[in-house]
Amino acid sequence: MSHVDRTPGRARVGILLIVAIGLLWTLVPLLWMALSSFKSAGDVTAAEPKLFFEPTLRNYQRLFSGANNLGPYIWHSMLAAGISSVLALIVGTIAGYGLSTTRMRGKKHVAFWIISTRMAPIAVVVLPLFLLFRGAGLIDSIPGLVLAYLTFNLPFAIWLMSAFFTEVPAALQESALVEGCTRWQAFWHVVLPLTKSGLVTTFVLCLVFSWNDYAFALVFGGPNSQTLPIAADQLVTQTGIDWGQLTAIGTIVVLPMMLAGLAVRRWLVTGLTLGAVTGE
Repeated sequence: MSHVDRTPGRARVGILLIVAIGLLWTLVPLLWMALSSFKSAGDVTAAEPKLFFEPTLRNYQRLFSGANNLGPYIWHSMLAAGISSVLALIVGTIAGYGLSTTRMRGKKHVAFWIISTRMAPIAVVVLPLFLLFRGAGLIDSIPGLVLAYLTFNLPFAIWLMSAFFTEVPAALQESALVEGCTRWQAFWHVVLPLTKSGLVTTFVLCLVFSWNDYAFALVFGGPNSQTLPIAADQLVTQTGIDWGQLTAIGTIVVLPMMLAGLAVRRWLVTGLTLGAVTGE
Protein backbone atom coordinates (compact mmCIF):
# COMPACT_ATOMS: atom_id res chain seq x y z
CA MET A 1 0.00 0.00 0.00
CA SER A 2 2.83 2.37 0.86
CA HIS A 3 4.43 1.70 -2.52
CA VAL A 4 1.18 2.55 -4.28
CA ASP A 5 0.83 5.76 -2.27
CA ARG A 6 4.31 6.92 -3.24
CA THR A 7 3.84 6.32 -6.96
CA PRO A 8 1.68 9.38 -7.73
CA GLY A 9 4.12 11.57 -5.82
CA ARG A 10 7.07 10.25 -7.80
CA ALA A 11 5.21 10.73 -11.05
CA ARG A 12 4.41 14.31 -10.11
CA VAL A 13 8.05 14.98 -9.26
CA GLY A 14 9.10 13.49 -12.58
CA ILE A 15 6.63 15.66 -14.48
CA LEU A 16 7.78 18.78 -12.64
CA LEU A 17 11.40 17.90 -13.39
CA ILE A 18 10.67 17.50 -17.10
CA VAL A 19 8.77 20.81 -17.14
CA ALA A 20 11.64 22.55 -15.33
CA ILE A 21 14.17 21.21 -17.84
CA GLY A 22 11.95 22.37 -20.71
CA LEU A 23 11.62 25.84 -19.22
CA LEU A 24 15.37 26.13 -18.72
CA TRP A 25 16.01 24.93 -22.26
CA THR A 26 13.59 27.56 -23.60
CA LEU A 27 14.08 30.54 -21.32
CA VAL A 28 17.83 30.55 -20.60
CA PRO A 29 18.86 31.41 -24.21
CA LEU A 30 16.24 34.17 -24.35
CA LEU A 31 17.30 35.61 -21.01
CA TRP A 32 20.96 35.45 -22.00
CA MET A 33 20.19 37.24 -25.27
CA ALA A 34 18.27 39.97 -23.42
CA LEU A 35 21.11 40.41 -20.90
CA SER A 36 23.72 40.51 -23.65
CA SER A 37 21.84 43.31 -25.39
CA PHE A 38 22.70 45.55 -22.39
CA LYS A 39 26.40 44.63 -22.38
CA SER A 40 29.27 46.59 -23.88
CA ALA A 41 31.15 45.15 -26.85
CA GLY A 42 33.93 43.90 -24.57
CA ASP A 43 31.55 42.15 -22.19
CA VAL A 44 29.61 40.46 -24.99
CA THR A 45 32.73 38.95 -26.59
CA ALA A 46 34.54 38.19 -23.32
CA ALA A 47 36.12 34.73 -23.13
CA GLU A 48 34.35 34.03 -19.84
CA PRO A 49 30.61 34.77 -19.65
CA LYS A 50 29.81 37.68 -17.35
CA LEU A 51 26.69 37.59 -15.22
CA PHE A 52 27.54 40.83 -13.44
CA PHE A 53 28.32 43.83 -15.62
CA GLU A 54 27.60 47.52 -16.00
CA PRO A 55 24.46 47.77 -18.17
CA THR A 56 24.40 50.14 -21.12
CA LEU A 57 21.82 51.20 -23.71
CA ARG A 58 24.50 51.78 -26.31
CA ASN A 59 23.41 48.85 -28.49
CA TYR A 60 19.82 50.10 -28.66
CA GLN A 61 20.91 53.68 -29.28
CA ARG A 62 23.02 52.60 -32.23
CA LEU A 63 20.06 50.71 -33.70
CA PHE A 64 17.97 53.86 -33.86
CA SER A 65 20.60 56.32 -35.05
CA GLY A 66 22.15 57.16 -38.40
CA ALA A 67 22.07 54.68 -41.25
CA ASN A 68 21.19 51.85 -38.86
CA ASN A 69 17.82 53.34 -37.90
CA LEU A 70 15.55 50.40 -37.09
CA GLY A 71 12.32 52.41 -37.21
CA PRO A 72 11.38 51.65 -40.85
CA TYR A 73 12.07 47.94 -40.36
CA ILE A 74 9.75 47.83 -37.35
CA TRP A 75 7.05 49.71 -39.25
CA HIS A 76 7.32 47.35 -42.24
CA SER A 77 7.09 44.30 -39.97
CA MET A 78 4.06 45.69 -38.16
CA LEU A 79 2.26 46.51 -41.41
CA ALA A 80 3.01 43.26 -43.24
CA ALA A 81 2.46 40.94 -40.27
CA GLY A 82 -0.57 42.79 -38.92
CA ILE A 83 -2.46 43.17 -42.20
CA SER A 84 -1.77 39.61 -43.34
CA SER A 85 -2.87 38.21 -39.97
CA VAL A 86 -6.12 40.20 -39.98
CA LEU A 87 -6.90 39.14 -43.56
CA ALA A 88 -6.05 35.51 -42.78
CA LEU A 89 -8.34 35.61 -39.75
CA ILE A 90 -11.27 37.15 -41.65
CA VAL A 91 -11.07 34.92 -44.72
CA GLY A 92 -10.06 31.86 -42.69
CA THR A 93 -13.02 32.32 -40.33
CA ILE A 94 -15.56 32.55 -43.15
CA ALA A 95 -14.00 29.70 -45.13
CA GLY A 96 -13.58 27.55 -42.02
CA TYR A 97 -17.23 28.04 -41.11
CA GLY A 98 -18.29 27.06 -44.60
CA LEU A 99 -16.04 24.02 -44.57
CA SER A 100 -17.34 22.83 -41.19
CA THR A 101 -21.05 23.29 -41.98
CA THR A 102 -21.16 22.28 -45.65
CA ARG A 103 -22.25 18.73 -46.37
CA MET A 104 -20.42 17.34 -49.35
CA ARG A 105 -18.53 14.27 -50.39
CA GLY A 106 -14.82 14.29 -49.70
CA LYS A 107 -14.95 17.16 -47.21
CA LYS A 108 -12.15 15.63 -45.17
CA HIS A 109 -10.03 15.36 -48.29
CA VAL A 110 -10.63 19.04 -49.04
CA ALA A 111 -9.62 19.97 -45.49
CA PHE A 112 -6.45 17.89 -45.80
CA TRP A 113 -5.64 19.45 -49.17
CA ILE A 114 -5.97 22.93 -47.66
CA ILE A 115 -3.59 22.24 -44.77
CA SER A 116 -1.21 20.28 -47.04
CA THR A 117 -0.48 23.51 -48.91
CA ARG A 118 0.88 24.84 -45.61
CA MET A 119 3.21 21.84 -45.35
CA ALA A 120 4.95 22.52 -48.66
CA PRO A 121 8.59 23.63 -48.28
CA ILE A 122 9.11 27.34 -48.82
CA ALA A 123 11.68 26.61 -51.53
CA VAL A 124 8.95 24.98 -53.63
CA VAL A 125 6.68 28.04 -53.72
CA VAL A 126 9.24 30.84 -53.72
CA LEU A 127 10.15 30.68 -57.43
CA PRO A 128 6.61 30.60 -58.89
CA LEU A 129 5.48 33.28 -56.45
CA PHE A 130 8.46 35.44 -57.35
CA LEU A 131 7.62 35.22 -61.05
CA LEU A 132 3.98 36.10 -60.37
CA PHE A 133 4.87 38.96 -58.03
CA ARG A 134 7.44 40.38 -60.44
CA GLY A 135 4.89 40.37 -63.24
CA ALA A 136 2.36 42.11 -60.99
CA GLY A 137 4.87 44.66 -59.71
CA LEU A 138 4.61 43.43 -56.10
CA ILE A 139 8.31 42.92 -55.42
CA ASP A 140 9.67 45.25 -52.72
CA SER A 141 6.23 46.31 -51.51
CA ILE A 142 4.15 45.82 -48.38
CA PRO A 143 1.18 44.42 -50.37
CA GLY A 144 3.56 41.85 -51.85
CA LEU A 145 4.71 40.75 -48.39
CA VAL A 146 1.10 40.63 -47.19
CA LEU A 147 0.13 38.32 -50.05
CA ALA A 148 3.25 36.21 -49.52
CA TYR A 149 2.44 35.75 -45.84
CA LEU A 150 -1.15 34.87 -46.72
CA THR A 151 0.09 31.89 -48.72
CA PHE A 152 1.07 30.11 -45.52
CA ASN A 153 -1.23 31.85 -43.00
CA LEU A 154 -4.54 31.37 -44.80
CA PRO A 155 -4.49 27.55 -45.08
CA PHE A 156 -3.57 27.31 -41.41
CA ALA A 157 -6.35 29.74 -40.42
CA ILE A 158 -8.98 27.86 -42.45
CA TRP A 159 -7.98 24.50 -41.02
CA LEU A 160 -7.82 25.69 -37.42
CA MET A 161 -11.06 27.69 -37.48
CA SER A 162 -12.86 24.78 -39.15
CA ALA A 163 -11.90 22.64 -36.16
CA PHE A 164 -13.34 25.20 -33.76
CA PHE A 165 -16.62 25.55 -35.67
CA THR A 166 -17.00 21.78 -35.73
CA GLU A 167 -17.07 21.84 -31.91
CA VAL A 168 -20.05 24.22 -31.81
CA PRO A 169 -23.24 22.14 -31.34
CA ALA A 170 -25.33 22.14 -34.50
CA ALA A 171 -28.46 22.45 -32.32
CA LEU A 172 -27.52 26.02 -31.41
CA GLN A 173 -27.40 27.08 -35.03
CA GLU A 174 -30.62 25.25 -35.84
CA SER A 175 -32.38 26.94 -32.92
CA ALA A 176 -31.27 30.35 -34.17
CA LEU A 177 -32.56 29.56 -37.67
CA VAL A 178 -35.89 28.38 -36.25
CA GLU A 179 -36.20 31.65 -34.32
CA GLY A 180 -36.01 33.54 -37.59
CA CYS A 181 -32.30 34.33 -37.88
CA THR A 182 -30.65 34.21 -41.27
CA ARG A 183 -27.60 32.04 -41.77
CA TRP A 184 -25.39 35.12 -41.45
CA GLN A 185 -27.15 36.28 -38.24
CA ALA A 186 -26.78 32.81 -36.73
CA PHE A 187 -23.10 32.84 -37.60
CA TRP A 188 -22.46 36.37 -36.29
CA HIS A 189 -24.55 36.34 -33.10
CA VAL A 190 -24.45 32.67 -32.05
CA VAL A 191 -21.53 30.75 -33.52
CA LEU A 192 -18.80 33.39 -33.63
CA PRO A 193 -19.01 34.41 -29.93
CA LEU A 194 -18.54 30.76 -28.98
CA THR A 195 -15.22 30.58 -30.83
CA LYS A 196 -13.42 33.54 -29.22
CA SER A 197 -10.53 31.35 -28.13
CA GLY A 198 -10.18 30.08 -31.69
CA LEU A 199 -10.16 33.59 -33.12
CA VAL A 200 -7.48 34.73 -30.68
CA THR A 201 -5.38 31.61 -31.19
CA THR A 202 -5.54 31.85 -34.96
CA PHE A 203 -4.68 35.55 -35.03
CA VAL A 204 -1.76 35.26 -32.60
CA LEU A 205 -0.22 32.27 -34.38
CA CYS A 206 -0.57 33.91 -37.79
CA LEU A 207 0.99 37.07 -36.36
CA VAL A 208 3.92 35.11 -34.94
CA PHE A 209 4.51 33.26 -38.22
CA SER A 210 4.50 36.51 -40.20
CA TRP A 211 6.53 38.53 -37.70
CA ASN A 212 9.29 35.91 -37.58
CA ASP A 213 9.42 35.22 -41.33
CA TYR A 214 12.81 35.55 -42.97
CA ALA A 215 12.69 33.62 -46.26
CA PHE A 216 9.76 35.44 -47.88
CA ALA A 217 10.94 38.82 -46.61
CA LEU A 218 14.37 38.14 -48.13
CA VAL A 219 13.02 37.13 -51.55
CA PHE A 220 10.07 39.50 -51.96
CA GLY A 221 11.29 42.42 -49.87
CA GLY A 222 13.65 45.26 -50.68
CA PRO A 223 14.78 48.70 -49.50
CA ASN A 224 11.17 49.89 -49.24
CA SER A 225 9.80 46.86 -47.38
CA GLN A 226 12.59 45.23 -45.39
CA THR A 227 11.51 43.73 -42.08
CA LEU A 228 13.22 43.11 -38.73
CA PRO A 229 14.69 39.67 -39.56
CA ILE A 230 16.36 41.22 -42.61
CA ALA A 231 17.79 44.00 -40.42
CA ALA A 232 19.29 41.35 -38.15
CA ASP A 233 20.81 39.57 -41.14
CA GLN A 234 22.53 42.77 -42.28
CA LEU A 235 24.56 42.84 -39.05
CA VAL A 236 26.30 39.63 -40.12
CA THR A 237 28.99 40.74 -42.55
CA GLN A 238 32.27 39.39 -43.89
CA THR A 239 34.20 41.72 -41.61
CA GLY A 240 32.51 40.43 -38.45
CA ILE A 241 29.34 40.24 -36.40
CA ASP A 242 28.12 43.01 -34.14
CA TRP A 243 26.88 40.77 -31.34
CA GLY A 244 25.67 43.64 -29.19
CA GLN A 245 23.31 45.03 -31.82
CA LEU A 246 22.36 41.53 -32.95
CA THR A 247 21.19 40.56 -29.47
CA ALA A 248 19.36 43.89 -29.20
CA ILE A 249 17.47 43.22 -32.45
CA GLY A 250 16.75 39.68 -31.28
CA THR A 251 15.24 41.06 -28.09
CA ILE A 252 13.13 43.55 -30.05
CA VAL A 253 11.87 40.75 -32.31
CA VAL A 254 11.06 38.31 -29.51
CA LEU A 255 9.65 40.65 -26.87
CA PRO A 256 6.45 41.81 -28.66
CA MET A 257 5.42 38.24 -29.49
CA MET A 258 6.09 37.09 -25.93
CA LEU A 259 4.02 39.96 -24.54
CA ALA A 260 1.21 39.21 -27.00
CA GLY A 261 1.23 35.56 -25.99
CA LEU A 262 1.16 36.43 -22.29
CA ALA A 263 -1.64 38.93 -22.80
CA VAL A 264 -3.91 36.33 -24.40
CA ARG A 265 -2.50 33.22 -22.74
CA ARG A 266 -5.87 32.13 -21.37
CA TRP A 267 -7.46 32.17 -24.81
CA LEU A 268 -4.33 30.79 -26.43
CA VAL A 269 -4.10 27.73 -24.17
CA THR A 270 -7.81 27.00 -24.57
CA GLY A 271 -7.56 27.34 -28.33
CA LEU A 272 -4.52 25.12 -28.71
CA THR A 273 -5.90 22.36 -26.49
CA LEU A 274 -9.29 22.43 -28.22
CA GLY A 275 -8.74 23.21 -31.87
CA ALA A 276 -5.52 21.28 -32.33
CA VAL A 277 -6.86 18.14 -30.69
CA THR A 278 -10.30 18.08 -32.25
CA GLY A 279 -9.33 19.23 -35.75
CA GLU A 280 -10.00 16.60 -38.37
